[in-house]
Amino acid sequence: MSLTITLLGTGSPMPSPDRAGPATLISAGSGPAAEHYLVDAGRGVLMRLAAVGLGAPNLSAVLLTHLHSDHITDLNDVITTRWVTTLQPTPLTIVGPVGTTRVVDHIMASLAPDMAYRIAHHQDLTDPPQVDVIEVTEGPVNLPGMTRIRTALTDHKPVEPSVGFRFDFSDDIGTASAVTAGDTVPCTGLDSLCAGADAMVHTVIRKDIIANIPLQRLQDTLDYHSSPEQAAQTATRAGVDTLVLTHYVPPIPTGGDGADWRALAAEHFDGTIELGDDLHRIEINSR
Repeated sequence: MSLTITLLGTGSPMPSPDRAGPATLISAGSGPAAEHYLVDAGRGVLMRLAAVGLGAPNLSAVLLTHLHSDHITDLNDVITTRWVTTLQPTPLTIVGPVGTTRVVDHIMASLAPDMAYRIAHHQDLTDPPQVDVIEVTEGPVNLPGMTRIRTALTDHKPVEPSVGFRFDFSDDIGTASAVTAGDTVPCTGLDSLCAGADAMVHTVIRKDIIANIPLQRLQDTLDYHSSPEQAAQTATRAGVDTLVLTHYVPPIPTGGDGADWRALAAEHFDGTIELGDDLHRIEINSR
């Protein structure tokens, strides 16, 4: 195995007792040398990381697809927890679209009282958390490690810019690749990022259900999210082998098989379709 996708949080802006906020873990390699990339940091993300035996100190980087609140709700928790649970200064790299630096600066400002309290109380904490922000548009992301990461612009307007990420990992057996799309409608940027990938993780909403709910705020979501059918069409165009659905609106009942969601996608995609509860895990083997 070379790439593992873990759906840490499959929920949406609406709080759920069973589904954490949007977050996906891409793990490359295995054992102590494995690289762990957190894509988005929705509510409850550190609890879900703990459930797979990892914590903030294990993260190689945090990558943000866009700056909607539900995708960054617990970014402050990741920053603080990494700081207080490591014995040596361990900079946290945060990669995201243009505007990420401003958001992180505001988060750090909001944490200033807490930082001051902890520095005053703990002799071995002498400096605030070290956070390195990389803003991206499209092209390669220059991070250390064995995993090659690149990004492209997606279409989640009026949330602009928004990006997707592609992870390519090679080992002695071969290569494996996965794309995390984030919130987007079909677009050329995502098509180019997914071309020939082994797997694509795509957020989806059930437009056929939401269209019948007479509430304007819900109706507004229809024009900047993809349905299972649209995600499947993107996967087919790109020649992806495995389509992974997440960020379910409305939520799939916990423990349900999501058969109706799967059927909608299967009308447009002949490959493997994965979906499930939080912590659902997909292994992508090198070839």
